[in-house]
Amino acid sequence: MIFRALSISLFIFLLYIFVFINLSHAVTLEDIQERGVVRIAVADEPPYGYLNKEGKALGVGPEVASRILGELNIDRIEWVQTDFKNLIPGLEVGRFDIVAAEMAILPHRCHRVLFSNPNTSYGEGLLVLAGNPLDITAYEDFIDRPDSIKVAVQEGTTTEQMFNDMGITRDRIMMIQNSNEAINAIIQGEVDAFAGTGMTVAQMENVDPAVQAEFNFVDPIIDGEEVRYWGGFAFPLDAEELREAFNKALAEQKKEGDWKQVLSRYGFLTKDIIYSYRFDSEQLCQKPG
Repeated sequence: MIFRALSISLFIFLLYIFVFINLSHAVTLEDIQERGVVRIAVADEPPYGYLNKEGKALGVGPEVASRILGELNIDRIEWVQTDFKNLIPGLEVGRFDIVAAEMAILPHRCHRVLFSNPNTSYGEGLLVLAGNPLDITAYEDFIDRPDSIKVAVQEGTTTEQMFNDMGITRDRIMMIQNSNEAINAIIQGEVDAFAGTGMTVAQMENVDPAVQAEFNFVDPIIDGEEVRYWGGFAFPLDAEELREAFNKALAEQKKEGDWKQVLSRYGFLTKDIIYSYRFDSEQLCQKPG
């Protein structure tokens, strides 16, 4: 019995070591080419990255990623949709190889994942009831106004962090996981608005006529600068070789391909496209604020 118990313990220990080694093994471009498939995660967030009812990946992230991976001789993609808050943890444990959600490149995230150079840039926005009966036009309204208006925010996003930095109290905020949940919360009167990136809000406006993007939205100013983010593709920390190959192909897409047309088709403005060249990922990972 003792020998059997020791054998079982040894088996469990070896299994643990095997799993740990495989999860921590750096995934290279050659590994993926030999495997024949790459696993890419998206959040349910148009127009950045999402799956439709048929399971087809749509959005600017998946479309650009598909073109780049085709150039890298990787034609088979296994798409995984998860909540935004699970994107980085999923990369860390090896659930997928790349995130194509146009995740904002921020210093605190750079400690956990590698980012490509920016694919997009974008600002903020506000979704309200049609006609905006409460006249909510700025994030600061959730601080300054005496009425108890509440706002929905997608958990794990830059907007959630911004609200913390601005001092918007938790009793004014409702955490949600996806855009449909936010729209329903507004219509049912659980919240009075949804705060997210301008691109996300613009897409949500088309889902239900009961809500609208606030046209007179005032962009937040923090430390004297208009709030703007740069979105990129994310990779595990030990996937430098894969990230660099991806970066090289992305630069070619932005220079020679129809990358600008892809972004325009998903609603990105000329300003968003031009600003995407302003910083590289190394600069953004060191950017204060």
